[in-house]
Amino acid sequence: MKDLPSLRRDLKTVLLDETAIARRLDTLAAELADHYRGKPLVVIALMNGSYVFASELLRRLDLPLEVAFLRVSSYEGTVSTGDICFHENALPSLAGRHLLLLDDILDTGATLQAVLHHFKARSGAESIRSCVLLHKQTPRHHGALADHVGFEIEDLFVVGYGLDYCGRYRQLPVVGVLRDELIGH
Repeated sequence: MKDLPSLRRDLKTVLLDETAIARRLDTLAAELADHYRGKPLVVIALMNGSYVFASELLRRLDLPLEVAFLRVSSYEGTVSTGDICFHENALPSLAGRHLLLLDDILDTGATLQAVLHHFKARSGAESIRSCVLLHKQTPRHHGALADHVGFEIEDLFVVGYGLDYCGRYRQLPVVGVLRDELIGH
């Protein structure tokens, strides 16, 4: 994979490198395959942040499944506003099927809680579970927990592997912390 040296120079710290991420995705895919084998599965990835995670994880998942995308947003800069906006497009029918929600990061739990509530109220899914790449160790304001977690991280603002700051850094193949002077407070 291309190194992207100019973008990496913007990082104060690399928390998760490509090798660690790839190993964990292999393990997560095996866990998910065991759980969903023989079940009709729909995977909905929450955009924009989960696109890299979803792509890499699903390429490892040897199961028949249908994939859809739901755009939700709650961030302004480095802070979650707590207001969840759904930008809904046509989603597949979930009646009698199992739903796996993929998201990039679980921090306050507001987005995951809102999405879970949204689908539980109207989907008719047989089951609804969630999988996140990162679980930030921060107080949960909304009580949402993920069923499957890639990595536990400290309460830091991170970029890379789909996560951004002001729309930038999503393409970094690592997860890292930006240098302080690059973040407007």
